Amino acid sequence: MLGNEKVIPILRDTGAMLSGHFMLTSGRHSDSYFQCALVLQHPAHAEKLCGELASRFTGKDVTAVVGPAMGGIVLSYETARALGARGLFAERENGVMTIRRGFSIKPGEKVLVVEDVITTGGSLREVVEVVRSHGGEVVGAGVLVDRSNGTVDLGVPMEALLTVEAVSYDPGECPLCVKGIPAIKPGSRSI
Repeated sequence: MLGNEKVIPILRDTGAMLSGHFMLTSGRHSDSYFQCALVLQHPAHAEKLCGELASRFTGKDVTAVVGPAMGGIVLSYETARALGARGLFAERENGVMTIRRGFSIKPGEKVLVVEDVITTGGSLREVVEVVRSHGGEVVGAGVLVDRSNGTVDLGVPMEALLTVEAVSYDPGECPLCVKGIPAIKPGSRSI
């Protein structure tokens, strides 16, 4: 089992674990950021990390793995490969998370939802809802990094490879802003 002591060095060595002043997708500010695309660009690391996520859901009869675009695309594919399932992704269309591109979820199909990083769980909650709206049964959620320190409740069992208590601030109360440190927005929604 991969625990924090094995996951952290992988994230650090690939530059996926950053320090500075960041605007998160949630709108909050933080002194740390996880850019998991930097670790997932390495197939050997992706195989190891996603294989570990998959192992935590064996026996759940998962036939499809769904992640939100962008961060969940590689993750859903590689986790699905490890489970012998289909790898799908959900994406925003006119601001609403949706399943498109000919993907389908059968009524009653057992689905695992995955995400690279969660802070508030907003994007992953949207994926859970879109899967359910297509009749899928969400058996759980798998994430590489849980920045909420385990406080996010998605209404389904959740497994995280790394759980951290990442400090985040409301923009109006951010001490990094008060110090005049410029904030950067590295997330996928800013591109």
